[in-house]
Amino acid sequence: MLPGFGEAMRAVSLKYVPTAILSRQVGVTRGASLILNLPGQPKAIKETLDGIFAAAPYCIDLIGGRISKRAGTIAVFRPKSALRIRT
Repeated sequence: MLPGFGEAMRAVSLKYVPTAILSRQVGVTRGASLILNLPGQPKAIKETLDGIFAAAPYCIDLIGGRISKRAGTIAVFRPKSALRIRT
């Protein structure tokens, strides 16, 4: 379980609907995969993903997952203390 993802997703949803506190939004890992339980409506999914997406690539990196991406499509946030020197 990754409680921070569920808390963040509910916080985003609370900006739009007062019943978001009742949602079952969660984030979990299984092996090297990040699994997010998102809301059911397309508009709510976009709003939620906009709120947490910056953390997802770094999380996937931490659990040893892989991200396939085109240059410039995903801006990955990494804390300065976590920057790696690649050779």
